[in-house]
Amino acid sequence: MKRFQPVILGSDINAYGMARAFHEAYGLVSTAFAHFQLSPTKYSRIIDVHLVKDFTKPQVFVQALTDWAREYLQKHPGTTLILLPCGDTYANLLDQVGAPLRRYFAFNAIDADLNRRLSLKSSFYDLCEEYDLPHPLTKSVDKAGVEAGEHRNLPFDYPVAMKPADSDEWLGIDFPGRKKAFIIQDPEELDTLIHRAYQAGYTGRMVIQDFIPGGDENMRVLNAYVDQHHRVRMMFLGHPLLEDPTPEAVGNYAAIIPDYNQGIFDRIKTFLEDIGYCGVANFDMKYDPRDDTYKLFEINLRQGRSSYVVTLNGFNLARYFVEDLVEDSAFDGRTVFGRGHRLWMEIPQDIFQTYTQPSKDKDSALSMIKRGDWGTTLEYRQDRNPLRWLMVRHMFSIYRKRYAQYFRDKGGLA
Repeated sequence: MKRFQPVILGSDINAYGMARAFHEAYGLVSTAFAHFQLSPTKYSRIIDVHLVKDFTKPQVFVQALTDWAREYLQKHPGTTLILLPCGDTYANLLDQVGAPLRRYFAFNAIDADLNRRLSLKSSFYDLCEEYDLPHPLTKSVDKAGVEAGEHRNLPFDYPVAMKPADSDEWLGIDFPGRKKAFIIQDPEELDTLIHRAYQAGYTGRMVIQDFIPGGDENMRVLNAYVDQHHRVRMMFLGHPLLEDPTPEAVGNYAAIIPDYNQGIFDRIKTFLEDIGYCGVANFDMKYDPRDDTYKLFEINLRQGRSSYVVTLNGFNLARYFVEDLVEDSAFDGRTVFGRGHRLWMEIPQDIFQTYTQPSKDKDSALSMIKRGDWGTTLEYRQDRNPLRWLMVRHMFSIYRKRYAQYFRDKGGLA
């Protein structure tokens, strides 16, 4: 096998999950670059994090990676450096300014125009219309439209969901009551929150949607690997049973069991190959019992933060990157549609047992736990040391406090 080295962009749980995938498959310690250190990759022996001031600025981003790659390749000539973005900001930077890095790194990227059409929720829904992909009824407005009162004239009833079209810009916005997404009960609440968002400095479009009934149990998440030749090699569907209730983390999955739906696979595969996509694509969707359809919420242009569920169930994501970007291995055109039998959790078992709503799916998950068919991203037997053990325990204690404080707000059990 050719020599290669994974270089991960980010220091969050997604970055750790990818480093773990490379370590499990190849025994490699990944290199990572980030603009600050997050807890999931602290005290780890499987990922070496380099912190770079202003790393999310394009010039700094390109220069820092170029300087490191030149030095590394002088010491390790003939090595393929695989570059993997593990956050929206890094995926966008690669697509927009990453061309000079191709001299040193192998990576998947799409052109800036396609990036924009996919990453902005408002234009993504336009693409969904073009490809007949179900999505919630949606109204998109900008700051001028809000000032003109366009958000008050909705083609659907309350409650509604509201979220920023530009989730990357939203990361830098702060105001009282800020959330990743909002469920809004009446026009007065919508008026207050949407004005508050723009007053805080948000400049993108805001998406207002028909709220699909049902809780976490109606969500689905799909990860797909599309190779450099725009062929979908693997798809895996997960069924979230619990989400993080913290306002700034709403929509982050906390527990997922494997699912399978050939209809979803076929439609998404056709879409990805037709638009000329490459890399990992991550879709969030929700089942709508009113018309028996799964409706797309968004696409992330990288693997999801919960994507270790794919590796946990036997479809190691690192192997797909290596087979594509290092080996450029032959592909017979037969996409792998993953089936699995293991529960993935970001949380300790007691939170899952306490806060997940009773259902047959919860019973199935509890059976997986009983059989030992479960795992978390952060608890890796090959990466144990006292400091990391204490850090993970501390993270779990924070999760317990979050659920005790916020779960009632989602209509839960607490």
